[in-house]
Amino acid sequence: MGNHFDSIDQVARELAEAHYIADRALATVLFLAHRLEKPIFLEGEPGVGKTEVALVMARLFQTSLIRLQCYEGLDATTALYEWNYPKQLLHIRIEEQQKKGKDEIERAIYSPEFLIKRPLLEAIMSAEEKSPVLLIDEIDRSDEEFEAFLLEVLSDFQITIPEIGTLRAGKRPMVVVTSNRTRDVHDALKRRCLYHWIDYPSFEKEYRIIMTRIPGVEEDFARQVTAFMQKIRGVDFLKKPGVSETLDWAQALMTMHHSFLEEEVVDATIGCILKYQEDIKKFKEEIWNDDEQRSQYLSATA
Repeated sequence: MGNHFDSIDQVARELAEAHYIADRALATVLFLAHRLEKPIFLEGEPGVGKTEVALVMARLFQTSLIRLQCYEGLDATTALYEWNYPKQLLHIRIEEQQKKGKDEIERAIYSPEFLIKRPLLEAIMSAEEKSPVLLIDEIDRSDEEFEAFLLEVLSDFQITIPEIGTLRAGKRPMVVVTSNRTRDVHDALKRRCLYHWIDYPSFEKEYRIIMTRIPGVEEDFARQVTAFMQKIRGVDFLKKPGVSETLDWAQALMTMHHSFLEEEVVDATIGCILKYQEDIKKFKEEIWNDDEQRSQYLSATA
């Protein structure tokens, strides 16, 4: 990574200019990660802006974003590389027709030309030109075996391909690892990273996010939406809505030409906020069907 960030204040300012509202603690972690060339481990509930950090950093550094989406069953081969077997077979036939020897054919087909680069290898090889941002998203969804494999990659930023040799990153990519904490991630992985927990935003922060991310939104409407979301997160739902749901809901309401909250429109659009039928049922039965509580939600302020 280039010497781009000179101060924590500069990080916070450039994030805001890129429409990402960050507190000083996150700006500090990003500054240190950049200067120390350390991966960042971002943990928090879904929808609070973890993945967005990597997207914004790629824009600020004017570099490519390489994303590895984790899932159960993800293995090293899928994350690193594969050989392009159909292309290799075709090349073998061509070489055999030209009466090439076995050793010469093997040297030809086991070359970078025939590699299918997956995210981790792509990040290492791309770093020869300009350091990319590598996003390892939702590491908690992967298996512990893959997590253990990732330790070596994050430590050395090099991988060994038996047929070619060891490939090293010329420059360390900026690495952002995210977790929704569906399971505990091993301490060994966290030790290699700078850790930061992204919580649900305060009223003022969420209000700033709405005003920044949604062009043309009215201040009073943004405050009303923010207050509603702050209040609804106090209910014990299966899945509390994050900032992404706040933005989706506000945009949906504006698309429907609503500039303030009304009983009918909230009832009709609650699916923008709550994503489980059990939560929607609980909201309607315990809150929205209660005149006093419904009035409190519609008139909620900071």
